This record gives sequence, C-alpha cells and structure tokens, in this order.
Amino acid sequence: MLSKSLAAIGTVTVAAGAGLPSLAFAQQQAATQAQFAVNGPFRRSTVAEIARKLAASAYVAPDDSLPEVLQNLSYDQYRDIRFRPERSVWYDRKLPFQLQLFHRGLYYNQPVEVALVADGQATHLAYDPELFTAGPLIPGPIPKEDIGFSGIRIHGPINSPDYYDEIAVFQGASYFRSLGKGEVYGLSARGLAIKTADPEGEEFPAFRAFWVETPSEAADTIVVHALLDSPSTTGAYRFTLRPGMPTQIDVEAQLFPRVDLVKVGLAPGTSMFFFSSNDRRDIDDFRPKVHDSDGLLMVTGRGERLWRPLANPQELQISAFVDTAPRGFGLIQRDRDFKSYEDLEAAYERRPSLWVEPLGDWGTGAVTLIEIPTDSEVHDNIVAYWAPREKIPAGSEYSFSYRMAWGGDPAAALGSATVASTMSGRALGFGDTDIRLFVIDYAFAPGVDRAALGEAKATVNSYKGAVRNVVVRENAITGGIRLSFQLDPAGEALIELRALLTFEQGPPAETWVFRWTS
Repeated sequence: MLSKSLAAIGTVTVAAGAGLPSLAFAQQQAATQAQFAVNGPFRRSTVAEIARKLAASAYVAPDDSLPEVLQNLSYDQYRDIRFRPERSVWYDRKLPFQLQLFHRGLYYNQPVEVALVADGQATHLAYDPELFTAGPLIPGPIPKEDIGFSGIRIHGPINSPDYYDEIAVFQGASYFRSLGKGEVYGLSARGLAIKTADPEGEEFPAFRAFWVETPSEAADTIVVHALLDSPSTTGAYRFTLRPGMPTQIDVEAQLFPRVDLVKVGLAPGTSMFFFSSNDRRDIDDFRPKVHDSDGLLMVTGRGERLWRPLANPQELQISAFVDTAPRGFGLIQRDRDFKSYEDLEAAYERRPSLWVEPLGDWGTGAVTLIEIPTDSEVHDNIVAYWAPREKIPAGSEYSFSYRMAWGGDPAAALGSATVASTMSGRALGFGDTDIRLFVIDYAFAPGVDRAALGEAKATVNSYKGAVRNVVVRENAITGGIRLSFQLDPAGEALIELRALLTFEQGPPAETWVFRWTS
C-alpha cells in the first residue's frame, strides 16, 4: 500500500446524479479510501506529481483478488454484466460526450480508480452495483462493496447527431482503442511496451487510475488523464480525443523510470494478421483474407515512405527500421473491399488504421515490428512501436507526445503511388520449385496524371538468392501499375526484399519492403 506521503488519501463521497452512485450508496461507501483518484483539487500537473512520488517507492502490485461470484467467469458470463446506459455520466445533461464504466471480471481483474474533473476539482466515482445489470448467467449477486472498475469507455455522436456511439475504450493493462466514423473496432494501442518478445518475458504496465474532464456543451474534444504503473516505471498520460474520420487522439506522456528502460516501446500499436494474398500457407478457409491490419507504413525523417506487408511467420520475427526524427508510422488496414474478406460478422474492411505522428523530435531509434506466429484470428500477433536508441535512465523524467489518427489510410504525398496489394505464390512454369512470384499492385490518388509506367528496381540482401524477370505493366482494371518479379532463394531461409518504382516526373512510389522466409 502507498503511504500517505506518496499520494493524498481521500474518502469517497459523491453527489447524486445521473450516472453517479446514489447518495445513500455513497454514504455507505464513505469509509472507503482511494489511493489515486481522490476527491480534491486537480490541475494539469496532478497526475505527474502522483507518478513522480510513486516512482520513488518500490513497486507494489495492485490487489487483483475478486469476490467469489466474479472468479472464473467465462466470456459469456462476463458479457452478461452490462452497464446501464441510462446511468451514463452526464446522461441527463445532454453534453457532447457520455462516460460508462466496465465491471471487473474475466481477464480484467485489476481494479481501476476513476474520478470526474470539473472546475478544478476531482470527484472520486465509487463503484455501485446499481450501475450494472447482472443477467441469468451470473452465479450470484454482484458485490456491493467498492471493488473499483476495470476500465472506462467514451460515447459520443460520431455517426449521427442523435445517437451516442462508443468511440473509445480504456481497459486491460494500458490498452486502449478507438475508431473513425463508420468503422468497427479492430486494432488496439497501449500506453507503453516493455520487453515485448523478450526471452525473459514481457512486462505489461497498467493504467491504475483515470481522471475524466467534464466537457462543455460546445466541446468537440474530451480529455482523459491516466496514471501508469509497472515494476519498471510510472507515467502520467493526457489523452485529448476528437471523434470524426479519422478520430484523433493527442497523447502527452511523462515517464518516471524506476530502472533503466532499455527495451521500451513508445506509442505501441497491437493488431492481428492471420493470412492474406501474400501468404496462405496451410490455410483452409473460405475467406480470401483475415486481418485487422495488412501493412506497416512508415515515413522516415528524410521523407521516404516505406510499406511493409505484414506476415504470419513460422517463427517469431522482429524487424527494426532505423531512423532519426521519424515523421510517422502505423499499422494500416488498406484493403477496404468486402470481397477481399467475405466476412459478414467480422467486417474486416471496416477496421480502423492507426497512424502515429510524433510531435517534436524523437531523436534516433527504430520503428520496430514484431510478428508472432498464430493459428487463429482471435490472437493479436502484431506489435509496432518506436524504440529509442538511448536508454531512459532510472530516476530521470522523460517526456514525449504524439498524435494518433484512427481511420483510413493516411493521405499520400500529392502524386505519389501507394502499394494497393501484395500477392505471392509459386512461380508458374517451373514445376515443383522454390522459386516464388511476387506481384505488387500500385494505386494513384484520384486525379493524378500518370504519363509513364515508371522504372522498377527489386533487390535482395542475400549472397545466394536472386531476383529475376522484373516486369512493370499497366493494370487496366484498376488504373494503376503492376510490378512483378521472381525470387530464387537458392536455399536461403530468410531474405529481405526491397522494390522501388520511380518516375521521370514526380515523387517515387512507396518503397516496398518484405521479409521472405522459407
């Protein structure tokens, strides 16, 4: 437990109102003490002050024990505990946003504290069983004592002016996700990644408390503050959400490391890639593609655009794209055609892309892509983040900020060509062979006048493997360009491929990069 010198301790007293616990229940909870999201003054620096003090002490894991009725819930049982929409915070005030809470249970056993902020004051939001309905699958009454929540979700009229859609969720460790207008949830983001894919095991920092600012009647943004904690570091985060197409989230973060951070990932995104037209090895599925994201897009500090199609490898793969002051990176769902997925329930064509734009100079490091083998679409097996080259020393204070865009493909530079799809398979005419055929389709922005096919160059980083028969032709069906080549691996197990399409006039196409494995 924290000492009082590390964080102010306050009692739980909450005024009655829509979305808040009843006055009678709040009085019953008056003896309950919160560690972080307490009643009292709140200013922009409050969470950083708590995180700084917390980092000065040894890490203490939160008590994640649950009452018996919530232990060992199945997925369907957990879903049978639902928040009452009419109890949403600000429900009766007709503000541009509403706040709902998640119950604890299933994978979400760690308690999260929540406070509302208005007029420079924070008010702790106590758990109340009357905020939820418990269906027949729950084996008994849900708890009456203040067990906290497992997360929060923000609602707002993103698709129509008279309906409050779910537009952002913060739940589970430091995970959060959002979407743009007309989309459905797909990939997620995290506050921080530590030791991802490390043989010693990954560390998962968690948001321990949230402070949600009450929006004004005319607001088009909502602000959420979060306290992050883990054995290695604490952190203070400020999220400014602006829903739309895309939905933008500005992130301001301060880290207070307890130890040297040498395997840390900033602005991590987590997604799923099962199979696609560039790899259907051992796939027996009626759907052509299954993925939340189909590629990693990066714009380097020099302005080069890199497109890396994702893969579901046989073994864990880690790729690092070294750069200085990157302009942006993200996991992109570029294919928006239903016929590419044929999934009426999952609607993969409506999954959001996530684009990260650093604000300020992030120095030297690497956009890191981790691809983990998976045999199912239920697992998130793709991670991408920025890894600083220099360690973040223990006892220091490290600040960084970035803008996230949850929506479609980020706008390409005027006149540039983007990779629309990547396809591969056994090269025809060679019988039973290891020679592979790669086909890359490029698309142009509407209205771009393309006078020539351009010149293509494909290379490998291999002493034995070789590229043959590089061909560029017009794709009369799409109005774009198709580049194809054959790869002879010559017994190599891993080859890095690179293809570049240039034009006499105008910028080159995105640089296509790919890691082929046997």
